[in-house]
Amino acid sequence: PDPSCPQDKESSCIFYKFTPSDTNNYLQLYNVFALFWGMFFASAFGEMVLAGAFSSWYWADDKSKDLPALPIGSSLWRTIRYHLGTLAFGSLIIAIIRMIRLAIQYIEDKLKEKNLDNIFTKIIMCCCKCFFWCLEKFLKFINRNAYIITASYGYNFCRSAREAFSLITRNMVRAAVLDKVTDFLLFMGKLVVVGSVTVLAFYVFSGKLDGEVPLDLATPKLNYYFVPVIIIAISAYMISSCFFSVFSMAVDTLFLCFLLDLEKNDGEENPHYHMSKNLMKILNIKQKKTKEN
Repeated sequence: PDPSCPQDKESSCIFYKFTPSDTNNYLQLYNVFALFWGMFFASAFGEMVLAGAFSSWYWADDKSKDLPALPIGSSLWRTIRYHLGTLAFGSLIIAIIRMIRLAIQYIEDKLKEKNLDNIFTKIIMCCCKCFFWCLEKFLKFINRNAYIITASYGYNFCRSAREAFSLITRNMVRAAVLDKVTDFLLFMGKLVVVGSVTVLAFYVFSGKLDGEVPLDLATPKLNYYFVPVIIIAISAYMISSCFFSVFSMAVDTLFLCFLLDLEKNDGEENPHYHMSKNLMKILNIKQKKTKEN
């Protein structure tokens, strides 16, 4: 100890404060960015695998013989071997947009903390948040369709995104109608599943099924039976959303392959369509081409 410093037996060390360093702040930003990038990469990987499996079914001439033994396994192998760079680049764009949205939210919170959120700043912050939210939704839509083109033809990300955007632009009415109809049908499916499970859970936990079913079931005695019912309803919605997202990806993949198939054979003297026979009968494509020839 320093002899010039007076010693006091009652003195003690007291923690004053902890000041984070700039390095720690940068590392936290790095962790958040890596989290967003990893989440979007995992989501894109699943979309690419499903798109590869569904497109392999569409482009097969004989739907019962030309398919691989394991479509999901084959698509998984192709994605891992050839398309990880495409997924990384596409998910990187979405992660950057999400970080910009996070920065805008941070700036807005700081303005409120400093009491600087006047009407002008509120309008600017609202416009910025709305713009980047719409931009993220648009880029997710483009990425999703770009992954379908990549799974079908093996193009890189930029070429696939350009092809998907131009293809959807040329068929905007069809895409809009199919998107709304698909969203409505999937919403009704989720509603039926969640509603059925919730009603069944309510009857089970409330004891209204006692003596109504032939099974010997012990009804749990609960003071607040709405708690497990709400938990079951939320879980049913999450699970049904995961399952119906597979159907949504199937619809988007088959629709994009259908548009590619139409444009590829448009104007050909001997068109070779890959769509199923039932779809050709619905659209009357084969008979129409035969009459024209």
